[in-house]
Amino acid sequence: MTQITAMLVMFVLYGVLPAAGLYLGYRGIKKVTAPKMLEYKAMPQLGYIPEKSLPEVVKSSLAEINQKGEKLRVIYGDTNNDGKIDDKDTVNETYIMIQNLMDTHIPQAVADYRRLHDLDGGHVDTTKIKHSDVTGKEALLEVLGTINTQFDDLLTASYHQDGQKLLVTHRYLQQRFENPSSNAPLQQLTNDPANNNETVIDKTL
Repeated sequence: MTQITAMLVMFVLYGVLPAAGLYLGYRGIKKVTAPKMLEYKAMPQLGYIPEKSLPEVVKSSLAEINQKGEKLRVIYGDTNNDGKIDDKDTVNETYIMIQNLMDTHIPQAVADYRRLHDLDGGHVDTTKIKHSDVTGKEALLEVLGTINTQFDDLLTASYHQDGQKLLVTHRYLQQRFENPSSNAPLQQLTNDPANNNETVIDKTL
């Protein structure tokens, strides 16, 4: 082993490897000790906020809104029912409203609450806001409650709308197959010997 090779080996053993170990150890400790952030798929704008910075009741309300918001985005955004929301879908006012609530209004309300918390500390949960009868925490919960109720109404409306479509389809099929006059051409085609006893399906359905 030449002197240069020995120096390189020493450099790697006593320089590079210890430095790499210290770096990886630092990254591991930082990852373990870093605060856990909020994770809401429908509201990624909240991903920079530590979980412990919000009360449990607020996080619970946000979780409900997130779950309902995901469903509503698909219902009102995927208008062509191809399983994805893209330029082929028709954008309507309801979808835009849902987007604005999830992307702008909710993150802004949470940010306002956190600023109040930073200014007044524990008082945000107990001190009434001037010219009102609610605390900062109660004000945020009222905002989230209003949005939650609106999402419930939209989900209920969608349920009844789709239910009416099923009822209309059912009535149409009943009339189509139970009305003797409309079934007469189908019966004649089925009984025609020229069809070699093969069942012919009415293509006008």
